[in-house]
Amino acid sequence: MDLTSSMKSLLLAITQYKNAKSDNNALQIQRQLDVISGMKAVRVFATNQSLPSECLNSLVELVGDPNIKVTLTLKIIGLLTQLASDSETREILHTYNLITALAAVVHHNSTTPKAQVVLQSLQLLQKTTYNTRVFHCGTNIDELIAFLVKHIQVPEDELTLPCLGLMANLCRHNLSVQAYIKSLNHLKGFYRSLIKFLAHSSLTVVVFALSILSSLTLNEEVGEKLFHAKNIHQTFQLIFNILVNGDGTLTRKYAVDLLMDLLKNPKIADFLQRYEHFKSCLCQVLCLLRGKDSDSAAKILELLVAFCSVNSLRRILCHTIFATSEERTTTTKLKSQIKPSEPIITLIHWSNQPLENLERCSVLALVLLKELFEEIIDSTLWTTVEPFMELLFPVILEQLQIQDHTLEDALLKKKYDRIAKALDILLVLCGDDTVKLQIAKVLTARNCVSILEYQFAYNRIEVGYRTNVADVELCQIGTDVVLKTLTVMSRVKQLVPNMEASLYKVLQDQRLTSALSFALSSEHREYVQFALRILFEAAPLPDFPAMMLGERIAANNACKQQNGDHIMKKIPVQQHSANFVTPKCSSTADANRSNIHELINKLQLGTELKEQVKDVRLSDVMDVYEQKLSSLASKENRLQDLLEAKALALAQADRLIAQYRYQRAHAEAEARQLASLLMEAERKNEELDGVLKTQLLESDRAKADIEQLYHHNCKLQTVADEHESLKITSKNLSQNLDNVERQFKELQIECKSLGKQCEMFKRQVDSLKQQNDRCHAQFAELEAQKNEMCIQLQEKDNKLLDLQQRSQAQHEKIKTMEKEKEDMEEAISALQRELSKIELARKELSIKLSSFEVQKSQLEARLQQQEALVQAQQEELSKHSQMIAMIHSLSSSKLPSNTVNLSL
Repeated sequence: MDLTSSMKSLLLAITQYKNAKSDNNALQIQRQLDVISGMKAVRVFATNQSLPSECLNSLVELVGDPNIKVTLTLKIIGLLTQLASDSETREILHTYNLITALAAVVHHNSTTPKAQVVLQSLQLLQKTTYNTRVFHCGTNIDELIAFLVKHIQVPEDELTLPCLGLMANLCRHNLSVQAYIKSLNHLKGFYRSLIKFLAHSSLTVVVFALSILSSLTLNEEVGEKLFHAKNIHQTFQLIFNILVNGDGTLTRKYAVDLLMDLLKNPKIADFLQRYEHFKSCLCQVLCLLRGKDSDSAAKILELLVAFCSVNSLRRILCHTIFATSEERTTTTKLKSQIKPSEPIITLIHWSNQPLENLERCSVLALVLLKELFEEIIDSTLWTTVEPFMELLFPVILEQLQIQDHTLEDALLKKKYDRIAKALDILLVLCGDDTVKLQIAKVLTARNCVSILEYQFAYNRIEVGYRTNVADVELCQIGTDVVLKTLTVMSRVKQLVPNMEASLYKVLQDQRLTSALSFALSSEHREYVQFALRILFEAAPLPDFPAMMLGERIAANNACKQQNGDHIMKKIPVQQHSANFVTPKCSSTADANRSNIHELINKLQLGTELKEQVKDVRLSDVMDVYEQKLSSLASKENRLQDLLEAKALALAQADRLIAQYRYQRAHAEAEARQLASLLMEAERKNEELDGVLKTQLLESDRAKADIEQLYHHNCKLQTVADEHESLKITSKNLSQNLDNVERQFKELQIECKSLGKQCEMFKRQVDSLKQQNDRCHAQFAELEAQKNEMCIQLQEKDNKLLDLQQRSQAQHEKIKTMEKEKEDMEEAISALQRELSKIELARKELSIKLSSFEVQKSQLEARLQQQEALVQAQQEELSKHSQMIAMIHSLSSSKLPSNTVNLSL
């Protein structure tokens, strides 16, 4: 089955599905889609044929229908994705409202964003919207933008990358979309999410986020902070890193577009010029041209051409490209030293790509060579270029040749564009006399004449003949080729054999008037300048068709007036032109009448001479008069033609004057509008000035508050130091408490030992009483002594009782000391809680400062009380130690008496 029958079957299946949305009809559409997708006939849909157009229109309508099945939608999106891989087919898809249809798909499936149909729709939207301005007023575009903004801020998933890429496409060079995004809520959160993506591990995500930020914030406060002089070098390093080490061609494309957008800002272009690593980055970028990927090479060449648009960067680029060549030529001038890896060799290689190549590598390489040669034509670096001329000239001559005369319009336009860019290089190189001699050696008159003959034969350069936009572009490029070819011939006409004769022959050719009239009536300044130079050189030639040129210019202007968009311009112009031509026509009629009267007078004089001179024959006289009449008639016809030509020229001039007046009135209206805008801007500036003053006052107040807070912080720091010292003293007190407890335990042990000694003393007293009873009879004589001893014992018992009472008092004191210890522990815990409160109060500086000072005074009072308590305890401990010493002394005084009694 061929492609035509498949497309017919597809249209039939779509019609059946629209009438009855059944599963069988959906399966039939899917089968036909699989067949067409398997044929891979992408270029067929890029044509203007009716059958592919109907297929695309029906498919886009089906995609936008929310009632069809998801599987069918996925099949259609898969085929459209395959078609979008071709650039020409992708441009055709824009005419079928594919973007709004896919936006509707995303909107209808926004409740299930993780569905496969949403992912494929976003990926196809990213492809189709690249380098395309999307109209914000389209259906579902607002919902699509809101979906993208919302999903970019959620945690990262598989939709994050296509969402960022699509958002970068929508924001680039689209003020309406940018204004809508800035009007959304939570814009700062969106900016924060994008800034977080700048630290992502994927370079593609980084370049997408940076592209969105540059589009939205380049001329705002956020952009000034992001692209500030302090940060711009890091941004440049990041972009060049993405450009050199990108994840693929897609990442490189977006990096190039981002850098080209930043170059449009003069401040950033100046920062890039002063970037210290710019030369090394340029060397790495130039190394990328050595690859075989034409798509990537086209974007690199586009970036280098954009560098050339800035004079300072073009100078740096030239020095970078020809630096190695300069070093090589300083050492040796042998041809064998030319390396294939040199940038100039790479540019020559890319300039000689096949015509069927889809990318614009050849044209961009030729434009870059022309820019480089313009920069170094009068500099010392020109000597480094001369060895490459032998490689460059064959490539340029090959570009000037048209071998196939049956090319399609698209290929023919590309061929014309290459010829024009090659002629630009020749025109630049003709600025140097030595190189002009080399050009004269390789260029022949036949090459130039063949180019002109092809244009005259196959490209009808007429405004009224071409109605399609592509045809008009073809006419413009053909005119450019003709004018530049004639300019090159004029530059080398003295050096190339037969070039001057060929040039003058072409200048007198009537077919040249089409190109000259098209250029002179063009709105491009370059075309008009080229045409005027050629006209100045061709005007003195005897057979130059000036009349035909004037008629063609007038015809072109008339066609432009008829086909122009500004219809209201015609009415005043035509009226003014009629008023201007009427007196000229009356003057020509008066001149004709005067010529007739002169002829009548001469005839009357002739008859008088005839009567006077009778010997002259009448036939001779009549022949003389007939010759005179014929010569006068021819002169009159020539004068009439000149008058008509001048009338047409004056009408054209009058139309130009009217157009100028209209443009002037329009400019004055714009100037008034700009003046009103300026006044409004000044008013806003005054308002902003007032706001700025208030903000300055607030900033001064904030500074004063900051100083006060700083002083409070200093005070709190001193308080914190005192707190640390209090901690140290509390630690010392706790150590003292430990020592007191240890001494208290020792005293308890000593008290227990004293109790044991007292019991032992009691037992000894009892034994002594028994011994005294047994020995009472034996020691009668000692009763007096015994009574005395009893009296002494009673006294000692009394002392012991006193000591027991004192020990009980000491036990009570010890209990009170334990209670005081518990109180001190509670006070310490309270102090710790108060310390934590102090730390919290330290954080709340200005609020709890007063309460903190009160707590501080309370703590000092309590610490003083504790110190007093500690001193009292130390005094009591000293008293206890004295009492213990007295007990020891008493016990020591008691033991010797016992021993004495026992001995007795």
